[in-house]
Amino acid sequence: MTIEGRLIRLRAIEPSDAQRATVWINDREVTKNLMARYPISLAAEREWAESASKSEYQEVRLAIETLERAHIGFCGLHHGRPEDRHAELGIMIGDKDYWNRGYGTDAMLTLVRFAFDTLNMHKVTLGVFAPNERARAVYRKIGFVEEGRSRDDYFQDGRYWDIVRMSVLEDEFRALHGAAEPSFAAETAQP
Repeated sequence: MTIEGRLIRLRAIEPSDAQRATVWINDREVTKNLMARYPISLAAEREWAESASKSEYQEVRLAIETLERAHIGFCGLHHGRPEDRHAELGIMIGDKDYWNRGYGTDAMLTLVRFAFDTLNMHKVTLGVFAPNERARAVYRKIGFVEEGRSRDDYFQDGRYWDIVRMSVLEDEFRALHGAAEPSFAAETAQP
């Protein structure tokens, strides 16, 4: 099963994704806006890919690929709590050839729609480094609003960074991007 957007599809993570993941997670240009400080080995990435292939409500981890099937990154919904119906979103476009071309925005939209339409979530949250205004603008475009700021929350590159906490509620997302797509069953139901 894949989850399709306009430019991308989300699919299960495969062990074969570990090689690309190792290159991306060890590229400082890719990870400078992620909470990733240590070098990661291929063996560790293989372990991660193996465990990531077993998504469940609490941890939905997916590969991002173009509609032409080029694997370009990863995204996920983390720390899902069914009682509260929310989770935290994370994304990484690792293949720099696909930066600034709308793939990350489409992956975010597709993942948030999946959270609301399929997982029955009510709220999706995320954290972003305060100076990363470009990412914050994308998140606002999707419907995320700032909830607060964790001051001096993460130490990187010789200084402390504030983390801006953002979220989008289901009704806010639907107001911007429309209602859920009707299911096949609903379309074929007889009156």
